[in-house]
Amino acid sequence: MSTSAAPGFPYRLIATDLDGTLLRSDESVARRTREALAAATAAGAAHIVVTGRAAPWTRHILDDLGYNGLAVCAQGAQVYDAGEHRLLTSVTLDRQLAGVAIAKIEAEVGPLYLAASRDGLEGEVLVGPGYAVTGKLPATPFTDASDLWTAPLNKIYIQHPSLTDDQLAQASREAAGGFVTVTMAGEGIVELLPLGLSKATGLSLAARRLGMKAADTIAFGDMPNDIPMFAWSSYGVAMANAHEELKAVANEVTSSNEEDGIAVVLERLLGR
Repeated sequence: MSTSAAPGFPYRLIATDLDGTLLRSDESVARRTREALAAATAAGAAHIVVTGRAAPWTRHILDDLGYNGLAVCAQGAQVYDAGEHRLLTSVTLDRQLAGVAIAKIEAEVGPLYLAASRDGLEGEVLVGPGYAVTGKLPATPFTDASDLWTAPLNKIYIQHPSLTDDQLAQASREAAGGFVTVTMAGEGIVELLPLGLSKATGLSLAARRLGMKAADTIAFGDMPNDIPMFAWSSYGVAMANAHEELKAVANEVTSSNEEDGIAVVLERLLGR
């Protein structure tokens, strides 16, 4: 398949994060953004969602959007076919290594608040004492830490009673970076992932299924977990509300997610 750009649009693949990027704070997608994406896809480009959310926390949003393509979920651990409601690939976290990583981090910073995302289309998010869940996403509380390890996981979430997200992420990388990948996906969302996993991992797999390459791709994001996706893609666009680490490596900074930042860029590229 040819990898030339779509007629009337310079990229064949548009990769968008969800929270803080495609979605507004109320989890809706602006009409202007919907129309810009529709115009780009009508010009021959494909749109792919690339999110830190695991498939169970993503599926309802994609269904509401009428999105039937591939989605990269769980920071690259899952490639999900939204039209067929099935997982095409799934990578799980080595639970023994995760336990070692948590022990090493706690040895440096003290006790952590923990949550975990179980693998699969129906995988629950388990939330331990003290852990604050962002938004209104469904979660199952647990009190016995051993419950974390009873089923395959795609990630562990960690929080700290006093460290900032940046401080916790940095301390975790220093203490356990040889056992897990540490990333920050949003406010209060520091994650431990399978070693070497990133959004770029899943995006490259999904793009290959679509017959596309990094050179074909423009990516939109807002948090440090989008840095590998920007590094893989031909062009990276950070939202105005993005973390400074992502802005530092972006090719461009657009308007915020509340101000149709994706549409602003797509309309310009479409010559509108």
